[in-house]
Amino acid sequence: MARVIAIDGPSGAGKSSVSRLVAKRLGYQYLDTGALYRALALYLTRKGVDPEGPDDKIVNVAKDAEIRLDGERVFLNDEDVSDAIRTPEAGHHASVFSARKSVREYLFKIQKDAGQSCDIVAEGRDMTTVVFPDARVKIYLDASEAGRAARRYRQLNEKGMPITMEEALDDVRERDFRDKNRDIAPLIRSEDALYLDTTNMGLEAVVNRIIKEAQ
Repeated sequence: MARVIAIDGPSGAGKSSVSRLVAKRLGYQYLDTGALYRALALYLTRKGVDPEGPDDKIVNVAKDAEIRLDGERVFLNDEDVSDAIRTPEAGHHASVFSARKSVREYLFKIQKDAGQSCDIVAEGRDMTTVVFPDARVKIYLDASEAGRAARRYRQLNEKGMPITMEEALDDVRERDFRDKNRDIAPLIRSEDALYLDTTNMGLEAVVNRIIKEAQ
């Protein structure tokens, strides 16, 4: 297996921004697992698949979804869905579908294979515990609930997706509950992961700390 830096943490902790920059600085590939879940959830939703439906139906429909990451862009069967998967609705569907065993098993191989061919920085909810338990470096990024909601608020408003602070806070709390209480691969902090609270840390400080750990 190539060198893997695995980064887990709750929604809004800064995983994506941090992971992209760490990968760029080290010359690694960035694996945005959240984009994979969002793209697959978008495909399943478009096909009218019930997230509470039978696993065989989910697998049967999912097999026709071809997801490709090209830098910052995400393609679903050659359609650029980079913007479509970043809406609050898409995030909700991704969170719901990600609790299904069939969905996690379907995307597991794609994620695992990425760590075989090149050095990567993989971020998500179960990178350190399930997908890459033997990763060279394990990081758990966290932040206060209010801090994560503020980040969510800024991100969506900057993208022209109006949302109130109250809605952002509700979204963070809802995701936290689903991520930490699902039966399959819940979000937990790996005992051997470096814990970083990013609430009062700047982006550069977090990136530098992770690079130091990697070196």
